[in-house]
Amino acid sequence: YDFNIKGELRHLDTNDSFVFNYYKNDPEQNHKRYQVLGHLITQYVYELLERVCMLQKVYIPTDATEDEPKSFFFMSENALTSSSSLTVLLQDRGVFRAGQWGQRTIVSEGLEHGTQIPFIKKALQSHGGVIVLNPNDNFVDLSTGKELLSFSTGKESPTSKQLVWWIPKRESSSPEEHTMYVWDHFISKSAAKNVAFIAHGYGGLVFVDLLVQRKYEVMNKVYSVAFIDSMHNTQHQTRSDPQIQNWLQQCCREWVSNSKPLDKAVRSLVKVNCPVVSAGTEKYGLAPSHCLRAIFKYLKSTLKAK
Repeated sequence: YDFNIKGELRHLDTNDSFVFNYYKNDPEQNHKRYQVLGHLITQYVYELLERVCMLQKVYIPTDATEDEPKSFFFMSENALTSSSSLTVLLQDRGVFRAGQWGQRTIVSEGLEHGTQIPFIKKALQSHGGVIVLNPNDNFVDLSTGKELLSFSTGKESPTSKQLVWWIPKRESSSPEEHTMYVWDHFISKSAAKNVAFIAHGYGGLVFVDLLVQRKYEVMNKVYSVAFIDSMHNTQHQTRSDPQIQNWLQQCCREWVSNSKPLDKAVRSLVKVNCPVVSAGTEKYGLAPSHCLRAIFKYLKSTLKAK
């Protein structure tokens, strides 16, 4: 399989889409095959972030020893030094890594819909900086290398049925911890006075966690947040803090998977939440790509109003 010129994943010989049920009646082998594909897509998207988007890979924690497990995120060259706007991308939780909105969407719909690359390009076009967080890169799995190797040779790895050794990455052992660390050591120290977040799914919950933990810093530096199908819970997470709830209402907007046309108001059951509008699609995986233009239009107007 490879991505064609349109960014769609196709079989090189047959031009067919990826076949999930390749081994008949063997879900375990099919799952392993899909895992290998996911690993390769992750490496490929990382490469695109550096080669196509010209982003730099930044390893964390910054004080890590040479042999310590490290995580990383990506940012544009001028992200910390430019005084213009800074856009931070915060993805949903799952097996996928930095630069991806969703792995399944990449496999079935292509790079345009499943990756964050169109968002990165759009943010860079407006001469702002970009930071792409990597919130799901939390552990080192010591058996992965062996399993991938054993899969490619067709032999069963002796470790795959045994205990998997997971080592948490310091300062990145959870999406919340990763985001807080990048905020404390990079975003909060950046020259940009106007920071915007685009947060998808669980990423929305992670942002609100950051807002609660670093209340005044975030409220002063972040001018706007675009949530997409966010999992945050305003009342529960903010413990009914009126300042935070007011800030969320004033500075945020959420796009949700819905049958209504794009940007049409969707009634939210939660009164203290921010305005909620339709993403213009009922498919969760396609929501980010569907509301890209609407999100940047909103960010532009809120920056202007500020």
